[in-house]
Amino acid sequence: MSDRTAGIAVPAARTRERTLSVTNLAGEFHAPSLQDFYPPAVLFEGTPFELDRLMLIRILMSVVLLAVMLLAFRSPRLIPRGLQNVAEYGLVFVREQICDEILGKESGRKFFPLIATIFFTVLFLNFSSIIPFLNISSNARIGMPLVLAVIAYLAFNYIGIKKYGFWKYMRSSIVVPNVPPAMHVLLIPIEFISTFILRPFTLTVRLMANMLAGHIMLVLFFSATQFFLFEGAAWMKGLSPFSLVGGFAFTLFEMLVIFLQAYVFALLTAVYIGLAQHADSH
Repeated sequence: MSDRTAGIAVPAARTRERTLSVTNLAGEFHAPSLQDFYPPAVLFEGTPFELDRLMLIRILMSVVLLAVMLLAFRSPRLIPRGLQNVAEYGLVFVREQICDEILGKESGRKFFPLIATIFFTVLFLNFSSIIPFLNISSNARIGMPLVLAVIAYLAFNYIGIKKYGFWKYMRSSIVVPNVPPAMHVLLIPIEFISTFILRPFTLTVRLMANMLAGHIMLVLFFSATQFFLFEGAAWMKGLSPFSLVGGFAFTLFEMLVIFLQAYVFALLTAVYIGLAQHADSH
């Protein structure tokens, strides 16, 4: 899915094309803008398959994820070590702390592949934000968060419809039992919007906004350091250590956010699946 059609329209004519990256801010200090997340096309410009820098990062990190998993389990050992040990630890975390915790062991085992795929996809795509020379999370643009949210949305609605049938699932999801009939006029629209509109919307925006804000903060810290040292007045050089330390500190915080966003996205997917499975217990 193209971010240009899924997200915010970008003007065709721009006076300056640039990618919001620490390495590209040399020689000037400017405030980041939303247009910086729409760099010029690298391949297939003007076609539905147009690829820019962020799309290439998505592809790269997806390939890295597949390579890590294939290498980890190419010849699995009974007693894991090395990369297999790390990969198994991550899979066990998703299974025990998300799937089994939210869905129970039986349902958790059934939906583990979906939830684990979402968790590791979000995690690896986020991780590019702190990798040198990449310096951006492709989840900071709406396309990929929207795709993942749509997958989660289709999954939990399919599960609910398969179990209850379409009309019973809809009724169970939006009709609150044991309330005065007159209250349904107010509650049914609220429940419908909450269940079928706000869930995919909040999944998308939460992930995109957190990664976008984190990346902008990192760029501001490190580009300010570069500006203070090489472009600013002499008295500004004394400010550079503070912005540099702030940048490294925020990088550590960003590492926490990278994991938390993957965890929250996968956790909420599991929660929504659980709610769909028990829609009649509204």
